[in-house]
Amino acid sequence: MSTKLHSGQIVGLSGVPIEVEVDLAPGLFRFTIVGLPDKAVEESRERVAAAIKNSGLRPPQKKNNRVTVNLAPADLEKQGALFDFAIALGYLLESGQASFETAGKFFLGELALDGTLRPIRGALPLVIAAKKNGCSEIFIPKQNSDEVRLVDGIAVYEVSSLSDAVEHLEGKIKIAPLEKKKFEAGEPFSRYDFSDVKGQELAKRGLEIAAAGNHHVAFIGPPGTGKTLLARALPSILPPLSFEEALEITAIHSVAGTLEEGVMKTRPFRSPHHTTSYVALVGGGTYPKPGEITLAHRGVLFLDEFPEFERRVLETLRQPLEDKTVSISRAKGSMTFPTDFMLVAAMNPCPCGNKGSKKTCVCSSRQLFQYERKMSGPILDRIDLWIHMPNVEYTKLEEESMSEKSKGIKKRVSRARETQHKRFKSKTILTNSQMNVRDIKKYAQLGSEEKKILATAAERLELSARAYHRVIKVARTIADLAGSKEIKKEHLLEALQFRPNISYS
Repeated sequence: MSTKLHSGQIVGLSGVPIEVEVDLAPGLFRFTIVGLPDKAVEESRERVAAAIKNSGLRPPQKKNNRVTVNLAPADLEKQGALFDFAIALGYLLESGQASFETAGKFFLGELALDGTLRPIRGALPLVIAAKKNGCSEIFIPKQNSDEVRLVDGIAVYEVSSLSDAVEHLEGKIKIAPLEKKKFEAGEPFSRYDFSDVKGQELAKRGLEIAAAGNHHVAFIGPPGTGKTLLARALPSILPPLSFEEALEITAIHSVAGTLEEGVMKTRPFRSPHHTTSYVALVGGGTYPKPGEITLAHRGVLFLDEFPEFERRVLETLRQPLEDKTVSISRAKGSMTFPTDFMLVAAMNPCPCGNKGSKKTCVCSSRQLFQYERKMSGPILDRIDLWIHMPNVEYTKLEEESMSEKSKGIKKRVSRARETQHKRFKSKTILTNSQMNVRDIKKYAQLGSEEKKILATAAERLELSARAYHRVIKVARTIADLAGSKEIKKEHLLEALQFRPNISYS
């Protein structure tokens, strides 16, 4: 009779339970793993045998010992080394070297040759999957313990080695389950404060509006006007993470292997270089993996030198910017990843950067045309706020007076976000930027005078239907910052001043 244990693996961003069945039979020695294993899973045979031997136990032997390991469901391709722990325990049970109850237990971990457990990717979604699967106990490597402390309803045991796990399961020693930790949002680390930026008050106001409603924003200006500095200071005014958001982004970064320490307590800030490929940005690969836009979920994606990205790379942002998700289909499977990020794009007005400034622009008309052609109309149409940043006067750089610090701006942004949460009372809509046309009619109604103003502006600026609704969303955010229940004339006019008065082909 075979021995059955429970383990799991990551598919996309979710944990999937996997049954590990181990059977011993007399005959010529063979250690076989079936169930569509990849190379890393097949190599478990050597790791498991060495780990068992070096833990002082009897490894699979060549005499009358044919070992078969089945990973079910058989039609799902198995990847990685996180089944090592369950396979080793299954063999010890089947060979009579250990005796314990397996029901309701979940085992995860890669084995080193000396029998110690190495950390795995995706521990948090796997613990959640174990809980949903009805397991009451889960055993994970010690290095993964910090990220799973927030999950209630399941006892999590951190183990450092195979021998310790066996002794605990047999009752020889006692390992206490992890104490649950209450989530506390952290202060975002930022070397920069809004008070560090001299001048550029309009740009600061634009970023405050963008942060309050999670709107996409673009900076246009000559080099050295503070575009990158403002973008780097943005995390200092973003509202703190909620518990649900923290779990969501922690799971993403755990799967991607970018989780540095424990639970994510601050919003992610991703800033890929302009040579980044479209696969690295959007995600993909033989087995679809999340890209930069998913790693920036619930946070900021900063694209400096925006037009220097390949046009193909920028065009891949169309659907994620609109739908807040990206669907990736490959031969090995199809995945949908969340992409609710705030895009911050920074660009020069021309290749030399001097167009519209005091310096002379040396770009030819052809260079200007090619530069503008890199950014298509559909991409530009999806950006809510366009902020032109002129050169700052030298006298302002020497002024001793300090502008408003990020702390004060953050309070207004957090207050506006709370207003939106109370308004929508939804887990799917958290900010004004997520409203669809039906939501706009319900939550962002305009008065007769405001409708006339918007209609006139839409005709003069040649706004598309999408841009028309984005103006209303931004106006709703401005009203929230002002503490107004209605969108007034001044809110709408301020939103319109952030629409571009230029068009790119």
